[in-house]
Amino acid sequence: MRFPDDPRPDPDALLRKMQAAAQIRGRLRLYLGAAPGVGKTYAMLHEGRRRRDRGTDVVVGFAETYNRPLTVEALEGMEVIPRKRVEYQGVVLEEMDTDAVIARHPQVALVDELAHTNAPGSKHEKRWQDIEEIRDAGITVISTLNIQHLESLNDVVAGITGIKVRETVPDRVVDDADEVEVVDISPEALQARMRHGNIYPPDQAQRALQGFFRAGNLAALRELVLKRVALEVEQQLHEYMHEHRLEGWEAGERVLVLLDNTPASEVAIRRAWRLAHAFNGELFAAYPAPLLREQGMTHILTVALDLNATTREIPGGDLAAELSALITAESVTHVTLLARPAGRFSLRPRRALAEQLLTRHPHLDVHLVRAEPR
Repeated sequence: MRFPDDPRPDPDALLRKMQAAAQIRGRLRLYLGAAPGVGKTYAMLHEGRRRRDRGTDVVVGFAETYNRPLTVEALEGMEVIPRKRVEYQGVVLEEMDTDAVIARHPQVALVDELAHTNAPGSKHEKRWQDIEEIRDAGITVISTLNIQHLESLNDVVAGITGIKVRETVPDRVVDDADEVEVVDISPEALQARMRHGNIYPPDQAQRALQGFFRAGNLAALRELVLKRVALEVEQQLHEYMHEHRLEGWEAGERVLVLLDNTPASEVAIRRAWRLAHAFNGELFAAYPAPLLREQGMTHILTVALDLNATTREIPGGDLAAELSALITAESVTHVTLLARPAGRFSLRPRRALAEQLLTRHPHLDVHLVRAEPR
């Protein structure tokens, strides 16, 4: 109980002041697609309508409908923040009014086209920077992005489509997203939308079908989207497993092979590669550091790198402990060992090493490869 003349500050008032000072950053939900026209903006608007109907305060910071009937219909009835008009070289361009969105301070802002480049003279060069500022103000943002605008895939997309994308988004922005949802559609269905005039006008659609929207391009871009999101899910699961010290639950198959400087290691690395390839998994190759000074080790590591193995150097003092740490760090599910002694880097045959690893990691599969040196 507090008395009226108590000089101490009210703890409840202090708590409220601290909570107000500690601004919680807004979340980012991202709709990711393989190409224009898959339905990202439509999905964003319908998610906004769904949240609004549940009582959430939602505004549209920016939405580009391209006069597509379904998208225009989805925008109807939504509160839209008026766009900011920017004059550049005698032309008036319309951009999102970031300051107005922050001043309105809704719970959720819908902001289309994450990779968009703002008109010269705008507060930020890129729209993703506007979104960062909106999130810093404690507002959740729902946005859209096509896979070709990811910075890390810029060269890959150019190789697939023959088109160098100029507007890119740093991967860290997508990595920082709290939710990434794929808006997926088959290449055939997307081409059908194009022919029906649901994406571009007829003359523009025909050119697009012969260029960027060729079936092969769309299939390749779709695969990039699915792989990118699968990697995101695997990383999240990997972090969850480590945080909760879980074993036996794999996000994907990962193969580790132990190499030395003998020709027999070529057999082991190729067997391990075939195993990883069969599982569509990752391949890691570990080797004791002192062997780098030995003849033949450079060749073995070259073979490993040619097979796209990720190499990991270990001290070589305690193979069981060092491999165990690597298995945990990389969530390895399969280990490949040569079924023979390994010189001074193992006082026991590899069968004993396999038993030690299985004792430490019951979820692990150990493969002993019988191979004699040439």
